[in-house]
Amino acid sequence: MAFDNLRLDKGLYASPKGFTASLEAADPSENYKGTALEGLDAYQRQLKRFGIKVSGAGSDSVSKFFQTGDSAVLFPEYVSRAVQQGMEDADLLSQIIATTTQVDSLDYRSVESVPADEEKELAAVGEGAFIPETTIRAKDKLTRLHKRGRMLVASYEAIKFQKLDLFTVTLRQIGAYIARSQFADAIDVLLDGSSETLESAGSAVSYQDLIDMWAGLSPYRMTTVIAGVPSISALLNMEQFRDSAAGQDFHGTGRMITPLGAQVVRCDKLGGEKLIALDKSAALEKVCAGGVATEYDKLIDRQLERATVTAITGFSKIFPDACKIMQIGE
Repeated sequence: MAFDNLRLDKGLYASPKGFTASLEAADPSENYKGTALEGLDAYQRQLKRFGIKVSGAGSDSVSKFFQTGDSAVLFPEYVSRAVQQGMEDADLLSQIIATTTQVDSLDYRSVESVPADEEKELAAVGEGAFIPETTIRAKDKLTRLHKRGRMLVASYEAIKFQKLDLFTVTLRQIGAYIARSQFADAIDVLLDGSSETLESAGSAVSYQDLIDMWAGLSPYRMTTVIAGVPSISALLNMEQFRDSAAGQDFHGTGRMITPLGAQVVRCDKLGGEKLIALDKSAALEKVCAGGVATEYDKLIDRQLERATVTAITGFSKIFPDACKIMQIGE
């Protein structure tokens, strides 16, 4: 069936596969290889079908989605994609998580492996000798999932003539709010008390503190340092940061380079009291119950006043000792 003959209805959102996957199943992108529509997914082809331009110069108004019943079905997906774009623009989680797990329920029990020191070094095994074991077990507690989101409070009459390009900016901000909340949830999991806490020798983070955290993470790598503004300021003022090469890179690109090669991630909630060091490849699992969800019934029926946009995520430690926390002296 050609993309311009598809019958669109609310049921596509109710499908277990989700709207985009259901639309793609009805109109596979592989059928458009070698055509002018190659590179567009099924949703983008529907926007083209109804002549809806959502960004750039000459973008349409919100009302363009509601010219027909079929085109109105596309509006919730536009909202979800704009929010998702905002989440990606404000993304910090990708710098600290090792893997993302998609689940279809709110109950999820992760697994963990807590090897003893002798299990981290694989000794030579003689013929017929016992091979050391690594135990992987289900965690005692379920991973806690949080619903984060915002409610749209605007009448259709108030926004129907607004350009989609401008409306997208607002939706992206909602996505940024969700991303920041999810990052805060991840930090709470890292700080939950099961990670080893080291004590700083002084009232501010020092180069020796970085060395201690780097050594304490072994055999894991210190790939990421999470710090508040006071600690980042102290890092940037270290003598080891003020050589010409580090200075040129920071002033030219804004990238901070630590003497130990770890990436610095800003987290305001840590203030100057704590510093977190972790191995990004082993420390944290992100759990998602679906993607960005919208109240599609309300959006399609132009009932924007109380329509919500949400995302459900949680976090779980994989290897607890792949994360170390430094308590800065008081």
